[in-house]
Amino acid sequence: QVQLVESGGGLVQAGGSLRLSCAASGRTFSRFTMGWFRQAPGKEREFVAAINWSGGSVYYAGSPKGRFTISRDNAKNTVYLQMNSLKPGDTAVYYCAAESSLSYLTDEASNYDYWGQGTQVTVSS
Repeated sequence: QVQLVESGGGLVQAGGSLRLSCAASGRTFSRFTMGWFRQAPGKEREFVAAINWSGGSVYYAGSPKGRFTISRDNAKNTVYLQMNSLKPGDTAVYYCAAESSLSYLTDEASNYDYWGQGTQVTVSS
């Protein structure tokens, strides 16, 4: 089992920045690929970014690419999502997720085994 707890969400004006954190406990964090997803009201959950176990490989969805940066610190069992130049369209609940079965980064939510409870990000215009 892996427990994931997100933090860092909040209310920010358009153009601002936030850094989300996801702290993991339980099984060895460094074994897991970590991903960030988001879900806006009335919409399906969508992939944002993923990072492999070492941090040497990252994968971004098209929309946030260039504005968001995923990173991890295995010594702290934490994965981060730095979000810059935020837009109202980025408003959503952001979730971190973990998986350890695949040898490649995936944007499919069904491939992730463990999920956090989510943190709300609201971007005002």
